[in-house]
Amino acid sequence: MAHKTKKIIKTSGETNRGQTLKLKGKRVVSKTLRTFKGNHEEPIKKQTPAKEPIKKQALDSEPTKRQTQDRELTRRQTQDREPTRRQTQDSDLIYGRHPVLSALESQRRLNRIWITPRLRYDSRFHSLILQAKENGAIVDEVDPKRLDQITEQANHQGVAAQIAPYDYIDLHELIEQAKAVTDPVIVAADGITDPHNLGAIIRTAEAIGAQGLVIPQRRATGITSTVMKVAAGALENFPVARVVNLHRALEELKAAGFWIYGTAANVSEPIHTVDFSGAIVLVVGSEGEGLSMLTQRYCDVLVSIPLQGKTPSLNASVAAGMALYEIYRKRWINTLHFDKLQRTPWKKEE
Repeated sequence: MAHKTKKIIKTSGETNRGQTLKLKGKRVVSKTLRTFKGNHEEPIKKQTPAKEPIKKQALDSEPTKRQTQDRELTRRQTQDREPTRRQTQDSDLIYGRHPVLSALESQRRLNRIWITPRLRYDSRFHSLILQAKENGAIVDEVDPKRLDQITEQANHQGVAAQIAPYDYIDLHELIEQAKAVTDPVIVAADGITDPHNLGAIIRTAEAIGAQGLVIPQRRATGITSTVMKVAAGALENFPVARVVNLHRALEELKAAGFWIYGTAANVSEPIHTVDFSGAIVLVVGSEGEGLSMLTQRYCDVLVSIPLQGKTPSLNASVAAGMALYEIYRKRWINTLHFDKLQRTPWKKEE
């Protein structure tokens, strides 16, 4: 079917410019404007501005001045917080008056100290701070808000210190040091993953008189800042050996003359019926599962703490503290204290 040519009647003059043209019931909008120059009529095409999308694209790709300033401020704040994040990787952070004071007194290698001006000139800290500064430590006087940022809102008590990672002792060195004491006691932790429990065990063991601690490298927490904080300075006088294989370490301790006592709830002897004598290793199990079956096989005697209540088990650090006290209580009973014996006057026979 041939297409018929449709004729559109054009109106002249300025009155028809921009008006709608009708064509057989269809609405058509004219896209051209006409101007008159002399006797000639020249069509001018109406151009649509193309700058809007370009500006929008530019805004999306190039940051504004305000955005640049915000990014720069965020970068500076991140750099201010970066030393706190790096401390957990390259070195460790301790805070609180007693842990830091114990580290200063034992002359631990400190990289940096943050302290409030009021506490720096305290009689307990002033001379030790000067000595640490002579040994190469950087001392910064900061306000409490800065310490809140460094310790991540912890209870810093006005002082914090950055120390080198904990220096573990070799197992054979720990055995030699322990054997220098009569009837030594060493604690072994089997899979303690909670740093608070490990810190509490270290604090109790050092306070009651144990000679050291043995922990495994895998599936157990190491000596972290949390452990140091909970131990409250006990680590400065308490050696810790970290071994690759705890079972091999127990075998080595057996060869050195130690008796291995493990804490277990089932198939064990009540702890008050056991005679603890000689060199002893007390093995404490993890928080949830206790001693593993393989570790129990390496123990000479399994002991348990009788419980009369409805609670089926004890916290790992609490069980360790009770067992250590029972060990030393029996030794104290067998020790004669001549200074406390009553003196009986001798009468001469007449």
